[in-house]
Amino acid sequence: MNIPFNKPHMTGKELWYIAQAHANGHLAGDGNFTRQCSRWLEARTGASKALLTHSCTAALEMAAILADLEPGDEVIMPAYTFVSTANAFVLRGAVPVFVDVRPDTLNIDERLIEAAITARTRAIVPVHYAGVACEMDTIMDIARRHDLLVVEDAAQAVMASYKGRPLGAIGHMGALSFHETKNIISGEGGALLVNAPGRAERAEIIREKGTNRSQFFRGQVDKYTWVDIGSSYLPGELIAAFLWAQMEEADSITRRRLGIWNTYHQWFAEAERQGRLRRPVIPAHCGHNAHMYYLLLPGLEQRTAFIERLRGLGIHCVFHYIPLHDAPAGRRFGRAHGELSVTENIADRLVRLPLWLGMEDAQAEIIQQVLAAL
Repeated sequence: MNIPFNKPHMTGKELWYIAQAHANGHLAGDGNFTRQCSRWLEARTGASKALLTHSCTAALEMAAILADLEPGDEVIMPAYTFVSTANAFVLRGAVPVFVDVRPDTLNIDERLIEAAITARTRAIVPVHYAGVACEMDTIMDIARRHDLLVVEDAAQAVMASYKGRPLGAIGHMGALSFHETKNIISGEGGALLVNAPGRAERAEIIREKGTNRSQFFRGQVDKYTWVDIGSSYLPGELIAAFLWAQMEEADSITRRRLGIWNTYHQWFAEAERQGRLRRPVIPAHCGHNAHMYYLLLPGLEQRTAFIERLRGLGIHCVFHYIPLHDAPAGRRFGRAHGELSVTENIADRLVRLPLWLGMEDAQAEIIQQVLAAL
């Protein structure tokens, strides 16, 4: 048996759409497939503007530029996240201020944000871990009262919601990922959702190397030129063609992933009652997308042994982030606000199980071996 942690799913139309993109004679950015993907995102999320990017990292970097940060400005975020969450803002000279996460959802603890605000704070970056929403009403209220931007890191949250509102489209900006480990994929890829209409035009310019090229193609200007800072954040049309095939099947993909997730959740309920592990917590007002299924084991030693035993059986389970405040660059460029005891505790205990479409037939065997390894 060899069960990888992830296996990219194809709907069946990806290669056909890639061939169509080539036949259309346009392989660079912003072709027909890119426009279809952008319209789909705007329709599904309600965002004012959706701009495809070559990665979620690129979308976060665009958001950091749009935030008009100056060296020394501070951005509040969790430490239990991927490096891109912090790096995008560090590149603008800002200081990540790390706060602890909630023990239930593992999302930023909204109760700790206000105490971390200083005169230099400019933004809050909630990260929707495992496609489960942060407490966005509280976060948006804090931002409103302190005149702060909210940039949602919704890399894991395509097709997930908070009180019926799509994640990524609640804050002022949101960043999505279509990396091959995500639910809706294009290999690499991402999108910036701009929810404040006043920032949409500049976002287009930043994405197009700092030029007003998009306005030129719409006939709004008679030539395009360099008008702002920016970079080449567009994906090629082949990426968008692959992504469009996934978006067409997004509801089906989500339903199937939820089926796998729910099977795991039901089977591990008894082990949780026995105190052998802790399962994910999904608040009633959060509509999650089955991005991942994780378990919290008693400690680092047990997790290490668990991963090694299953790997020996051909089942590839993995841990997740090394908290950023403990990383060399995190200590150099950022700072922690208060104790991050929950972050440090769960980082040693969390293990992610395989979850990909097509593994359904093997799931009973995976569950049997996981329970035996606990």
